[in-house]
Order: sequence, then structure tokens, then C-alpha cells
Amino acid sequence: MEIREKLLKFRFHIVFAFVFSLLTFSLVTYSPGFLTVLSYFWPLLLSTALFLAAVLFFARTSGNFPATSSAAGEGSFAFKAAAEGILDYVVSGELEEPLLHTSFANLD
Repeated sequence: MEIREKLLKFRFHIVFAFVFSLLTFSLVTYSPGFLTVLSYFWPLLLSTALFLAAVLFFARTSGNFPATSSAAGEGSFAFKAAAEGILDYVVSGELEEPLLHTSFANLD
């Protein structure tokens, strides 16, 4: 009778372990192989790799990138100011009025 009481005490643990084992076994048995997944997603992986390579190439060859700037202070400041402006535009969805006014005033 003592074994039955202990089994009833841990019944949720036993059920959880059984369900977890069943799920693990079914995932291992019925999931596709690595090469199958790779053959399905290779265009996406290739295009992502080429895009990242292009970003790195343009980042290295661009003169405004802080790592390649000769003057550490002014290049990084210009890059940070441009990045903050883009971030403000993306987050708020609109540019600030003074910034728009100065942009259009410079066109004249």
C-alpha cells in the first residue's frame, strides 16, 4: 500500500514524464532530416549570406563608417547623428518639423 500512495503522490510527475517522452520520441521519429530542411531553405540562407556580405563590403568601403574614419571624433559623431535621425524617423513615423524645415531650406 505504501508504493501506491507514493505513486499517487507523484502522479503528475509521472504523467508529465510520460507525455514528454512521447513527444520527444515522436519528434525524433517523424521530423525531417537536416539535409531535407537545408535543401528546402538553401535559397533563403544563400540570399541572407549574400546580403550580409554586401553590407560588410559597403561598410568597409564607405568613408562614413566610424571604424574606417581617420578622425575618430568627427566620423563617429556624424554616423551617430545620422543613425539617431533614422531611428527617430522609424520609431515616430515622422521627422521633426525643424529638421524638415532646414532640409527644404537647403534646397533653395
